[in-house]
Amino acid sequence: MAIPGEQTDGRDGRATTQSPTQIRRMLPADMVERGRCPFDPPSGVRERRDQGAVQPLTLLNGAPTWLVSGLPEARAILADPRFSSDRMRYPDVTTLQPHEVERLAAAAGSGPSAGGIAPKVESRTDGMFVFMDPPEHTRLRRLLTGQFTVRRMKALETRLREIAVEHIEAMMAAGTEADLVPAYALPIPSLAICELLGVDYADRAEFQERTAIALNSTTPEQERVQAGLGLYGFIQGLVTAKRAEPGDDILYGLIHDTDPPLTDAQLTDVALLLLGAGHETTANMLGLGTFALLEHPDQLAALRADPALMDNAIEELLRYLSIIQMGVSRVAIEDVTVDGVRIPAGGTVIIATPEANRDPRQWEDPDRFDVHRPRSTHLAFGHGIHQCLGQQLARSEMRVGLSELITRMPDLRLAVPADQVPLRNEMLIFGVHSLPVTWS
Repeated sequence: MAIPGEQTDGRDGRATTQSPTQIRRMLPADMVERGRCPFDPPSGVRERRDQGAVQPLTLLNGAPTWLVSGLPEARAILADPRFSSDRMRYPDVTTLQPHEVERLAAAAGSGPSAGGIAPKVESRTDGMFVFMDPPEHTRLRRLLTGQFTVRRMKALETRLREIAVEHIEAMMAAGTEADLVPAYALPIPSLAICELLGVDYADRAEFQERTAIALNSTTPEQERVQAGLGLYGFIQGLVTAKRAEPGDDILYGLIHDTDPPLTDAQLTDVALLLLGAGHETTANMLGLGTFALLEHPDQLAALRADPALMDNAIEELLRYLSIIQMGVSRVAIEDVTVDGVRIPAGGTVIIATPEANRDPRQWEDPDRFDVHRPRSTHLAFGHGIHQCLGQQLARSEMRVGLSELITRMPDLRLAVPADQVPLRNEMLIFGVHSLPVTWS
């Protein structure tokens, strides 16, 4: 299985034992560590701003890649079928160890310049559609899109508000201080996924506990792997139960509304992808977004004075924070030229999402956080056929979570100096490990 934060090994689709920390170490340090402002892209990315929208970058494993920091260039690549997401068919060098890079280069007979292309494999039978190309991706994506109905999303937003209020009241009843990450930012998307997948109320504590351990980078590796295996088994059991019991959830719909039917393995994979995409990303946006608002009191005041700005504020937070830290990569399946730069077949491109979302050609004063900024296109949810299908759910979670928080806790503030808030620099998904807050 592959759980969020892990990478597939490029051969059989199974997760490697690399932790997110190890994967991040493939990048030069200046491409990872945030500087004085925790909301800005790493200094190494910012310093490359004037060196071209597409530029070569050598990873610490010795592999050559191409860094894409321009918004139109990134969108063009993400929409181009000549760039593959299928890591079973085409090795993505960001996940390889140095000896693997050397072996691929030797096999390609091209030295270190391309990395080579793996031979085609048989048709995919797993459900990891984010790592697929058409036609396998097309079918699974279409089936899942059909389950994100307007009726279901509206009903879920009502439940999201109940969840947010419950957790705010629990924090306030417990005292005047809390760590906002476990007390608020994590439970909202976790319980939303429980609603979507139809997890029984009696099982939600176990589901949340396993999820928290499996997705926590500070958990010892073996413990995290065991929790991931337990989570996989939990989802397998949920799939079995949904085959026998009627329900009104996405998993039940995928089981009973598809022809030909999906296998248990495919259903389990899809559920795990929903968990990862809908849990870790939104939780970190809630935590980091609150941090950003507290550190920009003028913007927070404007939002409180005019709640109608919330939708604008959400889009600006998504653009400004860009928590996917160069975690989006593609492999060229033929020679492609982008912005005058030739990317050879087998070459890996890395989309520098934080920098693309601050492209000065697209935004005036892009390094400024402004909740009044008109809504515009950004890459927070990707682009092309792999654009996040749960993006409206994520927006709903942010809108409800932030609105209830700043309304019900008008004197919310940091309980520690801003430079003492621990950042997730080592993670594929940026955010804060914790956010100590206080109120009167």
